[in-house]
Amino acid sequence: MESENRYEILIDESQEGTRLDLLLSLNLEGTSRSFIQKLFEKGKINVNDKICTSKKYKACKGDKVEISVPEPEVLTVEAENIPIDIVYEDEDVLVVNKPKGMVVHPAAGNYTGTLVNAIMFHCGDRLSSINGVIRPGIVHRIDKDTSGLLMIAKNDMAHESLSAQLAEHSITRKYRALVYDNLKEDEGTVDAPIGRDPKNRLRQAVTDQNSKRAVTHYRVLERFGKYTLIEAQLETGRTHQIRVHMAHIKHPLVGDMVYGPKKQSINVEGQMLHAKVIGFVHPKTGVYMEFDSELPEYFDEIIRRIRNGKN
Repeated sequence: MESENRYEILIDESQEGTRLDLLLSLNLEGTSRSFIQKLFEKGKINVNDKICTSKKYKACKGDKVEISVPEPEVLTVEAENIPIDIVYEDEDVLVVNKPKGMVVHPAAGNYTGTLVNAIMFHCGDRLSSINGVIRPGIVHRIDKDTSGLLMIAKNDMAHESLSAQLAEHSITRKYRALVYDNLKEDEGTVDAPIGRDPKNRLRQAVTDQNSKRAVTHYRVLERFGKYTLIEAQLETGRTHQIRVHMAHIKHPLVGDMVYGPKKQSINVEGQMLHAKVIGFVHPKTGVYMEFDSELPEYFDEIIRRIRNGKN
Protein backbone atom coordinates (compact mmCIF):
# COMPACT_ATOMS: atom_id res chain seq x y z
CA MET A 1 0.00 0.00 0.00
CA GLU A 2 1.29 3.46 -0.91
CA SER A 3 2.60 5.40 2.09
CA GLU A 4 0.97 8.80 2.55
CA ASN A 5 1.22 11.90 4.72
CA ARG A 6 -2.19 13.13 5.86
CA TYR A 7 -3.09 16.71 6.71
CA GLU A 8 -6.31 18.23 8.01
CA ILE A 9 -7.32 21.88 8.08
CA LEU A 10 -10.43 23.80 9.05
CA ILE A 11 -11.20 26.73 6.75
CA ASP A 12 -11.50 30.01 8.63
CA GLU A 13 -13.01 33.35 7.64
CA SER A 14 -9.75 34.69 6.15
CA GLN A 15 -9.55 31.76 3.70
CA GLU A 16 -13.20 31.73 2.65
CA GLY A 17 -13.83 32.22 -1.06
CA THR A 18 -10.31 31.23 -2.14
CA ARG A 19 -9.94 28.43 -4.67
CA LEU A 20 -8.91 25.35 -2.74
CA ASP A 21 -6.13 24.35 -5.15
CA LEU A 22 -4.50 27.77 -4.69
CA LEU A 23 -5.00 27.71 -0.93
CA LEU A 24 -3.38 24.29 -0.56
CA SER A 25 -0.44 25.08 -2.86
CA LEU A 26 0.31 28.20 -0.81
CA ASN A 27 0.16 26.32 2.48
CA LEU A 28 1.79 22.98 1.64
CA GLU A 29 5.50 23.77 1.71
CA GLY A 30 7.32 23.06 -1.54
CA THR A 31 4.28 21.99 -3.58
CA SER A 32 3.08 23.48 -6.84
CA ARG A 33 -0.49 24.26 -7.85
CA SER A 34 -0.30 21.66 -10.65
CA PHE A 35 0.74 19.02 -8.10
CA ILE A 36 -2.26 19.88 -5.90
CA GLN A 37 -4.56 19.65 -8.94
CA LYS A 38 -3.27 16.13 -9.59
CA LEU A 39 -4.22 15.22 -6.01
CA PHE A 40 -7.77 16.35 -6.82
CA GLU A 41 -7.77 14.11 -9.90
CA LYS A 42 -6.58 11.13 -7.82
CA GLY A 43 -9.27 11.62 -5.16
CA LYS A 44 -6.74 12.62 -2.49
CA ILE A 45 -8.68 15.74 -1.37
CA ASN A 46 -11.68 15.35 0.94
CA VAL A 47 -13.99 18.22 1.88
CA ASN A 48 -16.36 17.55 4.75
CA ASP A 49 -15.67 13.79 4.53
CA LYS A 50 -16.46 13.61 0.81
CA ILE A 51 -13.98 13.29 -2.06
CA CYS A 52 -13.62 16.61 -3.90
CA THR A 53 -12.53 16.42 -7.55
CA SER A 54 -13.37 20.00 -8.55
CA LYS A 55 -10.18 22.01 -9.00
CA LYS A 56 -12.29 25.19 -8.98
CA TYR A 57 -13.92 24.51 -5.61
CA LYS A 58 -13.94 27.65 -3.44
CA ALA A 59 -13.36 27.17 0.26
CA CYS A 60 -16.21 27.92 2.66
CA LYS A 61 -15.84 28.91 6.29
CA GLY A 62 -16.05 25.78 8.45
CA ASP A 63 -15.02 23.35 5.70
CA LYS A 64 -12.99 20.43 6.98
CA VAL A 65 -10.35 19.65 4.36
CA GLU A 66 -8.30 16.45 4.44
CA ILE A 67 -5.31 16.00 2.12
CA SER A 68 -3.44 12.76 1.48
CA VAL A 69 0.00 13.38 0.00
CA PRO A 70 1.92 10.30 -1.22
CA GLU A 71 5.42 9.92 0.17
CA PRO A 72 7.91 11.06 -2.47
CA GLU A 73 9.61 8.30 -4.38
CA VAL A 74 13.30 7.70 -3.76
CA LEU A 75 14.74 10.11 -6.28
CA THR A 76 17.93 10.44 -8.20
CA VAL A 77 18.23 14.21 -8.27
CA GLU A 78 19.63 15.37 -11.59
CA ALA A 79 22.11 18.18 -12.05
CA GLU A 80 20.68 20.93 -14.26
CA ASN A 81 22.46 23.74 -16.05
CA ILE A 82 20.57 26.57 -14.36
CA PRO A 83 22.32 29.94 -13.95
CA ILE A 84 22.98 30.88 -10.33
CA ASP A 85 24.28 34.12 -8.83
CA ILE A 86 27.45 33.12 -6.94
CA VAL A 87 28.48 35.75 -4.38
CA TYR A 88 31.44 33.81 -2.92
CA GLU A 89 33.07 30.43 -3.36
CA ASP A 90 36.06 28.48 -2.10
CA GLU A 91 36.74 24.77 -1.56
CA ASP A 92 34.54 24.63 1.56
CA VAL A 93 31.62 27.03 1.20
CA LEU A 94 29.47 28.62 -1.46
CA VAL A 95 27.28 31.70 -0.97
CA VAL A 96 24.54 32.19 -3.55
CA ASN A 97 21.88 34.82 -4.16
CA LYS A 98 18.67 32.84 -4.74
CA PRO A 99 16.05 34.47 -6.98
CA LYS A 100 12.43 34.84 -5.98
CA GLY A 101 10.36 31.90 -7.25
CA MET A 102 13.07 29.24 -6.99
CA VAL A 103 12.55 26.31 -4.61
CA VAL A 104 15.66 25.46 -2.55
CA HIS A 105 15.48 21.65 -2.80
CA PRO A 106 13.28 19.03 -4.50
CA ALA A 107 9.96 18.25 -2.82
CA ALA A 108 6.52 17.03 -3.84
CA GLY A 109 5.61 18.70 -7.11
CA ASN A 110 8.98 20.40 -7.52
CA TYR A 111 11.56 17.79 -8.53
CA THR A 112 13.43 19.93 -11.05
CA GLY A 113 14.46 23.55 -11.43
CA THR A 114 15.49 23.88 -7.79
CA LEU A 115 18.62 25.46 -6.31
CA VAL A 116 19.91 21.95 -5.52
CA ASN A 117 19.65 20.96 -9.19
CA ALA A 118 21.63 24.09 -10.06
CA ILE A 119 24.40 23.72 -7.47
CA MET A 120 24.83 20.03 -8.33
CA PHE A 121 25.62 21.07 -11.90
CA HIS A 122 28.03 23.75 -10.68
CA CYS A 123 29.76 21.73 -7.94
CA GLY A 124 29.50 18.15 -9.19
CA ASP A 125 30.17 15.78 -6.29
CA ARG A 126 31.79 18.54 -4.21
CA LEU A 127 28.86 18.98 -1.82
CA SER A 128 28.24 17.77 1.72
CA SER A 129 26.27 14.54 2.05
CA ILE A 130 24.85 15.10 5.54
CA ASN A 131 21.31 15.95 4.38
CA GLY A 132 21.13 13.12 1.82
CA VAL A 133 20.50 13.06 -1.91
CA ILE A 134 17.55 15.46 -1.85
CA ARG A 135 19.39 18.27 -0.04
CA PRO A 136 23.14 17.96 -0.72
CA GLY A 137 25.01 20.94 0.69
CA ILE A 138 21.87 22.58 2.09
CA VAL A 139 22.48 23.89 5.61
CA HIS A 140 19.44 26.22 5.84
CA ARG A 141 16.56 27.26 3.62
CA ILE A 142 14.56 30.28 2.60
CA ASP A 143 11.05 30.10 1.15
CA LYS A 144 10.37 29.81 -2.57
CA ASP A 145 9.18 33.42 -2.86
CA THR A 146 11.89 34.82 -0.58
CA SER A 147 14.97 35.98 -2.45
CA GLY A 148 18.48 36.43 -1.15
CA LEU A 149 21.59 34.90 0.35
CA LEU A 150 22.10 31.25 1.25
CA MET A 151 25.26 29.47 2.38
CA ILE A 152 26.04 26.05 0.91
CA ALA A 153 28.41 23.48 2.44
CA LYS A 154 30.77 21.81 -0.05
CA ASN A 155 31.92 19.11 2.37
CA ASP A 156 30.79 17.50 5.61
CA MET A 157 33.31 19.41 7.73
CA ALA A 158 31.89 22.72 6.54
CA HIS A 159 28.33 21.48 6.98
CA GLU A 160 28.92 20.46 10.60
CA SER A 161 30.56 23.80 11.39
CA LEU A 162 27.83 25.94 9.80
CA SER A 163 25.07 23.83 11.38
CA ALA A 164 26.68 24.28 14.80
CA GLN A 165 26.80 28.05 14.28
CA LEU A 166 23.11 28.03 13.36
CA ALA A 167 22.31 26.05 16.51
CA GLU A 168 24.29 28.56 18.59
CA HIS A 169 22.44 31.50 16.92
CA SER A 170 25.80 33.05 16.00
CA ILE A 171 25.16 33.44 12.26
CA THR A 172 24.14 36.92 11.11
CA ARG A 173 20.94 36.87 9.05
CA LYS A 174 19.38 40.22 8.15
CA TYR A 175 16.34 40.59 5.89
CA ARG A 176 14.50 43.41 4.18
CA ALA A 177 10.72 43.24 4.34
CA LEU A 178 7.84 45.48 3.33
CA VAL A 179 5.02 45.21 5.86
CA TYR A 180 1.54 46.66 6.12
CA ASP A 181 0.73 49.79 8.14
CA ASN A 182 2.89 52.06 10.24
CA LEU A 183 4.90 50.54 13.10
CA LYS A 184 4.70 52.76 16.18
CA GLU A 185 8.19 51.97 17.46
CA ASP A 186 11.45 52.49 15.55
CA GLU A 187 12.67 49.07 16.63
CA GLY A 188 11.51 46.08 18.59
CA THR A 189 11.76 42.36 19.30
CA VAL A 190 9.18 39.64 18.85
CA ASP A 191 9.90 36.80 21.27
CA ALA A 192 7.06 34.35 20.69
CA PRO A 193 7.15 30.55 20.22
CA ILE A 194 6.32 29.11 16.80
CA GLY A 195 4.88 25.72 15.94
CA ARG A 196 2.25 24.14 13.72
CA ASP A 197 -0.99 26.14 13.71
CA PRO A 198 -3.42 24.02 15.81
CA LYS A 199 -6.28 25.16 13.54
CA ASN A 200 -4.45 24.67 10.25
CA ARG A 201 -1.70 22.05 10.24
CA LEU A 202 -0.34 23.38 6.93
CA ARG A 203 0.68 26.72 8.47
CA GLN A 204 2.92 27.89 11.29
CA ALA A 205 1.63 30.05 14.13
CA VAL A 206 2.57 31.64 17.42
CA THR A 207 1.42 28.94 19.81
CA ASP A 208 2.33 27.27 23.08
CA GLN A 209 1.48 23.83 21.66
CA ASN A 210 4.46 21.77 20.47
CA SER A 211 6.41 24.93 19.64
CA LYS A 212 9.94 26.23 19.92
CA ARG A 213 11.20 29.60 21.05
CA ALA A 214 11.47 32.08 18.20
CA VAL A 215 13.06 35.54 18.34
CA THR A 216 13.00 38.21 15.62
CA HIS A 217 14.53 41.69 16.00
CA TYR A 218 13.31 44.45 13.71
CA ARG A 219 13.99 48.10 13.03
CA VAL A 220 12.22 50.61 10.81
CA LEU A 221 14.14 51.78 7.74
CA GLU A 222 11.47 53.90 6.05
CA ARG A 223 7.84 54.76 6.70
CA PHE A 224 5.22 55.20 3.99
CA GLY A 225 2.02 55.48 6.02
CA LYS A 226 0.19 52.42 4.70
CA TYR A 227 3.45 50.45 4.54
CA THR A 228 6.77 50.25 6.40
CA LEU A 229 10.14 49.04 5.12
CA ILE A 230 11.96 47.17 7.87
CA GLU A 231 15.12 45.24 8.56
CA ALA A 232 14.42 41.97 10.37
CA GLN A 233 17.24 40.06 12.02
CA LEU A 234 16.81 36.43 12.99
CA GLU A 235 18.07 35.24 16.35
CA THR A 236 16.44 31.85 15.84
CA GLY A 237 15.44 30.24 12.53
CA ARG A 238 11.96 28.71 12.60
CA THR A 239 9.93 27.94 9.50
CA HIS A 240 8.31 31.15 8.14
CA GLN A 241 9.55 32.96 11.25
CA ILE A 242 9.56 36.56 10.00
CA ARG A 243 6.26 36.08 8.18
CA VAL A 244 4.57 34.58 11.25
CA HIS A 245 6.01 37.08 13.73
CA MET A 246 5.12 40.17 11.71
CA ALA A 247 1.58 38.87 11.14
CA HIS A 248 1.38 38.16 14.89
CA ILE A 249 2.02 41.85 15.69
CA LYS A 250 -0.55 42.89 13.03
CA HIS A 251 2.00 43.96 10.40
CA PRO A 252 1.97 41.09 7.85
CA LEU A 253 4.30 41.14 4.88
CA VAL A 254 3.01 42.66 1.67
CA GLY A 255 2.28 39.90 -0.86
CA ASP A 256 1.97 37.16 1.77
CA MET A 257 -1.19 35.26 0.86
CA VAL A 258 -0.70 32.71 3.66
CA TYR A 259 -0.26 35.00 6.67
CA GLY A 260 -1.45 38.32 5.26
CA PRO A 261 -4.76 39.62 3.89
CA LYS A 262 -6.49 37.65 1.15
CA LYS A 263 -6.91 40.83 -0.91
CA GLN A 264 -3.52 42.46 -1.40
CA SER A 265 -3.25 46.18 -2.10
CA ILE A 266 -0.07 45.75 -4.19
CA ASN A 267 0.03 43.42 -7.16
CA VAL A 268 2.96 41.17 -6.33
CA GLU A 269 3.28 37.39 -6.28
CA GLY A 270 4.58 36.14 -2.95
CA GLN A 271 5.83 37.90 0.16
CA MET A 272 8.16 40.89 -0.15
CA LEU A 273 11.08 39.45 1.80
CA HIS A 274 14.76 39.45 0.86
CA ALA A 275 17.65 37.78 2.74
CA LYS A 276 20.04 40.69 2.39
CA VAL A 277 22.96 39.95 4.74
CA ILE A 278 24.55 36.72 5.89
CA GLY A 279 27.62 36.39 8.08
CA PHE A 280 29.42 33.38 9.55
CA VAL A 281 32.79 32.14 10.77
CA HIS A 282 34.56 30.29 8.00
CA PRO A 283 34.66 26.57 8.89
CA LYS A 284 38.35 26.20 8.06
CA THR A 285 40.02 29.58 8.58
CA GLY A 286 38.01 30.71 11.61
CA VAL A 287 37.67 34.19 10.06
CA TYR A 288 34.29 35.92 10.26
CA MET A 289 32.89 36.66 6.78
CA GLU A 290 29.86 38.77 5.93
CA PHE A 291 28.08 39.24 2.60
CA ASP A 292 25.50 41.76 1.41
CA SER A 293 23.16 41.68 -1.57
CA GLU A 294 21.10 44.24 -3.45
CA LEU A 295 17.33 44.21 -3.34
CA PRO A 296 15.77 42.50 -6.39
CA GLU A 297 14.65 44.87 -9.14
CA TYR A 298 10.93 44.20 -8.54
CA PHE A 299 11.34 45.06 -4.83
CA ASP A 300 13.17 48.30 -5.62
CA GLU A 301 10.55 49.25 -8.21
CA ILE A 302 7.66 48.78 -5.76
CA ILE A 303 9.45 50.91 -3.15
CA ARG A 304 10.00 53.65 -5.76
CA ARG A 305 6.32 53.55 -6.72
CA ILE A 306 5.24 53.86 -3.09
CA ARG A 307 7.60 56.80 -2.52
CA ASN A 308 6.07 58.49 -5.56
CA GLY A 309 2.56 57.87 -4.30
CA LYS A 310 1.62 55.41 -7.03
CA ASN A 311 0.49 52.61 -4.66
